[in-house]
Amino acid sequence: MPSPAHTPPLPVVARRLGLQPTLPLQPSEPLTLSRDASTYPTALEDRNFPFEEISDIAELESWRKEINRPTYYIHKWWARRLGSVFRAIILATFLPKGANVSRFFYRPVRIPDAVIYDPFMGSGITVGESVKMGARSIGRDINPVAHFLAKNAVTIHDRTAVHEEFRRIEHDVAPQILRYYQSSLPRGEQANVLYYFWVSVVQCPSCNTPVDLFSSYVFAQHASPGQRPNAQALCPCCGALNQVRYDAIDVCCAQCGSFYNPQVGSVNGKMATCFKCATVFPVAKTIRSASAPPSHRLYAKMLFAPDGRKFYLPATEEDHELYRQAQGALDDRKDAYPIVPIRPGYNTDQVLRYNYRHWHELFNDRQLLCLSILAERIESISDVHLRDLFVCLFSGSLEFNNLFASYKGEGTGAVRHMFSHHILKPERVPLEANPWGTPKSSGAFSTLFSSRIERALEYADNPFELALHRRQSGRKYGRKIFGLSECIGHDIAVNFPLFSAGKRVYLSCGDSSTTDIPDQSVDAVITDPPFFDNVHYSQLADFFYVWQRHVLAPGPLRTDCTTRRDGEVQSNDRDVFMNRLAAVLQESARVLKYKGVLALTYHQSKIDGWSALLQALIRSGFAVTAVQPIRGEMSVAIPKRRTKNPINLDVILVCRKRREFCRETDVENTVTTALQEAEYQIRRFAAAGRELSDGDMRVVMMAQLLKPLSDLESEDDALEIIAGIRSSVERISQRLRRELVTGATDHTKRRE
Repeated sequence: MPSPAHTPPLPVVARRLGLQPTLPLQPSEPLTLSRDASTYPTALEDRNFPFEEISDIAELESWRKEINRPTYYIHKWWARRLGSVFRAIILATFLPKGANVSRFFYRPVRIPDAVIYDPFMGSGITVGESVKMGARSIGRDINPVAHFLAKNAVTIHDRTAVHEEFRRIEHDVAPQILRYYQSSLPRGEQANVLYYFWVSVVQCPSCNTPVDLFSSYVFAQHASPGQRPNAQALCPCCGALNQVRYDAIDVCCAQCGSFYNPQVGSVNGKMATCFKCATVFPVAKTIRSASAPPSHRLYAKMLFAPDGRKFYLPATEEDHELYRQAQGALDDRKDAYPIVPIRPGYNTDQVLRYNYRHWHELFNDRQLLCLSILAERIESISDVHLRDLFVCLFSGSLEFNNLFASYKGEGTGAVRHMFSHHILKPERVPLEANPWGTPKSSGAFSTLFSSRIERALEYADNPFELALHRRQSGRKYGRKIFGLSECIGHDIAVNFPLFSAGKRVYLSCGDSSTTDIPDQSVDAVITDPPFFDNVHYSQLADFFYVWQRHVLAPGPLRTDCTTRRDGEVQSNDRDVFMNRLAAVLQESARVLKYKGVLALTYHQSKIDGWSALLQALIRSGFAVTAVQPIRGEMSVAIPKRRTKNPINLDVILVCRKRREFCRETDVENTVTTALQEAEYQIRRFAAAGRELSDGDMRVVMMAQLLKPLSDLESEDDALEIIAGIRSSVERISQRLRRELVTGATDHTKRRE
């Protein structure tokens, strides 16, 4: 076999894979790989797997994931991994060691009849990337919102019928909705309202005066204020709007002549000040002591004039009257919206503490009215596939049209959706967007149809990959490469017998610890398990689910009012998480062929998260054969920006069924070897110019430790070692940090 450091010529790889030697292949000619993933080792288990190059491609994708992989972004889901990473995983799983994965990444590769299974399907990334390479795919998820999203993402859609139905919906409901988003310009002509600006209000506990919860009176500015410094500030004395610099600290109101500092509002951190009696009080505690959620006051609007200009204006009596009309119209509608309680939970307790008791309370009355008009129209669609797709679009628009959305400013998508923090965070200055929208709207039903549905349909018909290029300045950019993949769009099997009869895709909703898949019928299991803690998908997914259930009516997958299930692999309790994950992995081992590969992506900052995964792998009969670090979620995501040592890497853990125990007696030497391999991978990233955080380095080291520990005969020994390794990992990461920083500085000096 050639050295893994060298790429074997394509004819050599082809002969290994049983291909006819009619090579060299032309780029447009598909390369057929064997469906047998039993080759050991595979390219995914190769020490020279090009994780640096794949990470660069993944980073390009991560900046505009919704454009570069739109199929998986027609609806919100959490912790979606990058399609290019999963393309590389699938490809390398079916290539032998020594094959040049980077080269094959941009070839039209097909894996006919290979069956790839994802027990944590999520938004359907494994399924989509599998069928693009000609494989057959099975996806299962316990959450009905994830199942609904994935089903709509990979099913067959008639593009003409989709566009025609959208035009009919537009004709029927757009005028009804837009009439509630009209207002007058200064000269009296009518214009569409793009956004209404609201502020939360609480009663002062001392004098009962309503207190606006502004932390700053600058409520609108450009996303790049250094380049475009003009901003809008509300006068706290008269309510007028003043154009100011975004960083102004001394403003004279043009209407009332009052001087004020627009940077200082009534709220400072967790405390608020009543300007009437000067009482300082805690915001959250004051809200909790009330019997209802905080009220809201409308104070401004943005209008879209017929000539294309935008105007910020204060709210007027005309606007308040229009809102009252919407409230009256809502009162006249029967069964207009779902009335479902919010259940306590890790990710829902925060809103419950703010006295939000039902999901519909996260919307104002005008939003509920317009959403009910739209939902009623979509419910009337007779074609099941069309109805499901438009319910998916409607459901996706909910995250932009509620009282937890806020204003990002101009120069970017204006609406900051409610899950930008991955939690249910009550918003003190909510933004009410126009739910139907205009061409200048953000997060509206009509604009999301263009940016999500149309884009996804186009990608499904003509998928592409991004190729990394560099400008003379050194800046990276991506070029789209078409013609590598099959189209996405298949008739979905609803059970295994239909799948075995020849259908390409089988999707199901249920606990993945129990399936109808026969023994040893899957060539590879490729997945991304849920988080150990922090983000509980089902608790957040209920926000969408109650509306989906309201429009589609209860059915086999919508029997309950919640997506929470007893078997879901999410829990703050380490043992509960481990046992549930082990149950799913045990079932995966049952359906996986004897020599098949399990590849899963993972990252975790806590020792408990790693020990739980290790124990689950051991109990399910898997041992780790390789670890490959890879680019993870985009580093500019809000939860990461607020973390001291953010984790930007995932690891790909390649596993096989344990056939024999490692008889290594020198455990200390085994651990040392694993940490040396981690250091090797970290230095490879550094040599490629990628700076890793301390959190990233710890992830690589902890993952490498799973390789020898998962093959120990004693589960207790393995858990004891991983529980006591923290200090060694910290010490090595600190040393590497010093050495890599010094090396980078020396390299810069030499260049100069």
